[in-house]
Amino acid sequence: MKKLTALILSAVMMFTLAGCNSSTTSDGSEGNSSSSGSTTSSDSLQSDSISSTLTTSSDNSQSNSSSSASTTSSDSSQSGATSSNNSESKSSSTASSPTETSTDSTPSETPTEGVKTLVAVYSASGNTKAIAEYIATATDADLFEITPTEPYTNDDLDWTNRNSRVSREHDDESLRDVELVTTTVDNWADYDTVFIGYPIWWGIAAWVVDGFVEANDFTGKTVIPFCTSTSSGLGQSGKLLAEMAGTGNWFEGQRFQSRASEDTVKDWVDSLDL
Repeated sequence: MKKLTALILSAVMMFTLAGCNSSTTSDGSEGNSSSSGSTTSSDSLQSDSISSTLTTSSDNSQSNSSSSASTTSSDSSQSGATSSNNSESKSSSTASSPTETSTDSTPSETPTEGVKTLVAVYSASGNTKAIAEYIATATDADLFEITPTEPYTNDDLDWTNRNSRVSREHDDESLRDVELVTTTVDNWADYDTVFIGYPIWWGIAAWVVDGFVEANDFTGKTVIPFCTSTSSGLGQSGKLLAEMAGTGNWFEGQRFQSRASEDTVKDWVDSLDL
């Protein structure tokens, strides 16, 4: 009985040990399988992560490349636009800026435009000079005074005194060659029209102007005599001066009262239609 019981216990123990070994093997296989799956899964995750990183990096690289290209293109475009704008700006600036003239070059002479007028006058007491200034204002003319080297005093001009200077010059024509300070007019050739003014002495032009008329060439010029007198008229004064000059286109001229108004003189100038 004891043997049978021992056999049965032995058999039960054997079956028990066999079951435990099977469970252990199964657990180890599952553990290995699980471990392998976990490793595979982990590797797979790492691979995906790397792949994802590579993809991301690639995408980023492409994105950066694209961005860089876009930036470069944009920069190039902006650079081109800037260059174009600068070019246009320079072109516009060049077009709108006046051309600088070199100061080294010799300036050319500007020809005189229109009619240039001179008023030459001898005035013993100032009356004829006043008329000359009115004419100069009305015609925008230059004024030239005919001046004796030895000016006439009031006593010299006293024609009622037979021994006065003018009286002696009247009586002796050889004394009428009156020396002048100058007979030269600057830029004489530029004048187209010349007015010549003087007082009337004994019905003719005061002989002080003779030296001026004789010294200058009136070729191509219009010459207009005018005079002042208390009572005498123009007489032959203008004609005698024209004969003395021998050149120029001489007008008849005009006689004014010693204190003629500016309006009177201006009206006469306007009537000449110069």
